[in-house]
Amino acid sequence: MTAILRIESRKRVRGSVVLIAVFVMFSALYFSMFPSVQEEMEVFEEAFPAFMFELFGIEALHTIEGFIAAEIYSFFWVVLVGIYFAYVAAGMIAGDVDDRTMDLTLSNPVSRESVVLQKIAALWVPLVALNVTVPVIVYVGALAIGESFNPVALALVHLLSIPYLLVCAGIGLVLSVTIDRARTARAAALGLVFLLWLVEGVSRLDEDFEWIGGLTPSRYYNETEILVHEEYAFLDAGILLVTFLVLLGIAVVAFTRRDI
Repeated sequence: MTAILRIESRKRVRGSVVLIAVFVMFSALYFSMFPSVQEEMEVFEEAFPAFMFELFGIEALHTIEGFIAAEIYSFFWVVLVGIYFAYVAAGMIAGDVDDRTMDLTLSNPVSRESVVLQKIAALWVPLVALNVTVPVIVYVGALAIGESFNPVALALVHLLSIPYLLVCAGIGLVLSVTIDRARTARAAALGLVFLLWLVEGVSRLDEDFEWIGGLTPSRYYNETEILVHEEYAFLDAGILLVTFLVLLGIAVVAFTRRDI
């Protein structure tokens, strides 16, 4: 029975289109800024304290790779898209429980495990839409201003982000099956993903607390290392993928045991 997957997949189309539209606006803004920023790079770097570069993992801003990694991927992709996946997943179960449609769903011959798995599987829509469309926009945008990206690095910055986005979704899903109110679950997911990203950035500022960053998902996805240095942390992506599967397992077990 895949009816839930089909219905949930259709629900994700609109959000994916909106995200792509937002990205087009962001990219147009930043690509138009790059030539002038590159010319005034020394002034630009002096305008910000050194810890800001460490906090946000900013590096090689004079290159198109470093600039786009810092201005687009470190904010739009890691923060906004990560929050989107957590927010959407947080409403998948809690939303149906909140409005009582879960009772109708479970009255059909479908297991609770299948409900959870089909709902989370519907995230294939934004995953595919964003990871196919966005690199094309970035590549074309760079060409439009006389710059270019290594296509392999650009492809891998998206491929290796999928486990990170799935972990964000897993966080939201766990909250969705443990919190009855959809609004509360979504707010908690949004706040937690943002907090984890912030903690990871702050932990870089002090070696004594750097280990704390290892507990956050964003530590295992570094867009700057991929685009600027062309270093591909497949092991880190594997750690994120395992983490997602653990979160998914927790969500399934919690939902099958809870009383709704």
